[in-house]
Amino acid sequence: MRSGDDGIATGRVRRAAPLAGMAARATGDAVIAALRRDREPGSHSTTNFAKRADRYVETLGASKGAIMKVGQLLSFIPMGAAVPAEYQKIFQAAMSRLQSDAPPMAPDLAARVVREELGEPPDAAFAHFEPMPFAAASIGQVHRARTRDGRDVAVKVQYPGVAEAIKADLENAELLSVLIGLMRSLFPRVTGIDPKVVAKEVSARVSEELDYRLEARNQQAFADAYRGHPFIRIPEVVSELSAAKVLTQDLAHGRTLYEAMDADQGLRDQWGEAIFRFAFGSLRRLGIFNADPHPGNYLFGEDGSVTFLDFGCVKHFDAHQILLIQDVVRAVVIGDGELLRRTFIASGLFEPDTAPSAQDCLDWYRVPLRLLTEGEPIRITPEHVARVIETEFSPVGPAREIVSKMHAASDFIFLMRVDVGLMSVLGALEPIGPWGGIQGELDFLDPPCSALGEQEADFWGDRYPLPTPPAYAARR
Repeated sequence: MRSGDDGIATGRVRRAAPLAGMAARATGDAVIAALRRDREPGSHSTTNFAKRADRYVETLGASKGAIMKVGQLLSFIPMGAAVPAEYQKIFQAAMSRLQSDAPPMAPDLAARVVREELGEPPDAAFAHFEPMPFAAASIGQVHRARTRDGRDVAVKVQYPGVAEAIKADLENAELLSVLIGLMRSLFPRVTGIDPKVVAKEVSARVSEELDYRLEARNQQAFADAYRGHPFIRIPEVVSELSAAKVLTQDLAHGRTLYEAMDADQGLRDQWGEAIFRFAFGSLRRLGIFNADPHPGNYLFGEDGSVTFLDFGCVKHFDAHQILLIQDVVRAVVIGDGELLRRTFIASGLFEPDTAPSAQDCLDWYRVPLRLLTEGEPIRITPEHVARVIETEFSPVGPAREIVSKMHAASDFIFLMRVDVGLMSVLGALEPIGPWGGIQGELDFLDPPCSALGEQEADFWGDRYPLPTPPAYAARR
């Protein structure tokens, strides 16, 4: 049992103990039941619930690493029946602090990391470097700075010892058990969580995020492709001031998601369409997908633009994988259950001899893709996202017989999880948009369906052309 120099506990029992205590106090079935009983509006009950939510933030935030990643997940996934409706905003507002307001490390520790990584202290590497961070999250914290040539930048500095803490988390059966218990108590209808699958997925994704050089390459690939885009912004990387544990990029500005939620409907519609086009367009055009869609990774401009941040978890897809993804969408849109079933099997989601029938596949996946098959325009709501989560993943939900047959190791499961995160962000904005029309542009090469679509078509021109739909997936 020991702590790193920055206060991150690294012992197996020590990492698990705080959460075990929290689980006993605030996340067990008895407490969730009590929260549901305490439904009368009033300052006393509201205050008590806010205190409980703050306890989550305090414990998860201090732990950092893989533990805090779970807290970030809980901060934006719709709570559904787990938390009384009148308290959901209180819970999510408290948990949202984990995205950008986690307990920071001491200024001298941040300076030490910069010196070790860049070869000189912050006051020598930069013309100005603010010692206190303006954002702090699960793996590192972010400082405002100015380069020697006058460029305003954001400098992400990794916590010392966080890599070792994460490794211990992922090998700690006691801690993993507590984390799964926490998620089960908050999402009682999603009970079939396999701790081994969770550990493997978290390990793969978080391990990638520990190397800021990989993140810098990913981010620069997006920045190169989207430079000059009319409504999508990617900060440029300052490569000469970046290393394995320090990442320097242009300083971006804009509203946070929680500030954007109060904007006029027209702005929220533009922001929602920008996010939708970026997520699904980059997958099809570039073969890369930004796979960490939590609210702290977006800044919203008053001109309707969206700045995308944090490219530590980017997944690359080859042409065959992109075809399978597009075939799933095309099959649902044209109502071809046989194509959908074949594609699910080819993607590894189901075994051929136990796969659901073609009609069952179609009935099941029409729910997540309802936005693409109903009339335009349509609003994305938290209620819709909650229904998608239950339908896609719950082993006791309406599609339990299908969910029980899925292979959790499939790449398609990974995409579904990311899709849930993305849709949760959109659900918070509640935008109205031509989602089916946008998907038609991407998967059927339809003409632009909106003003933003026309702007984007002019921007791309002949660069990064979309894959041509195969004849078997043509509209009937």
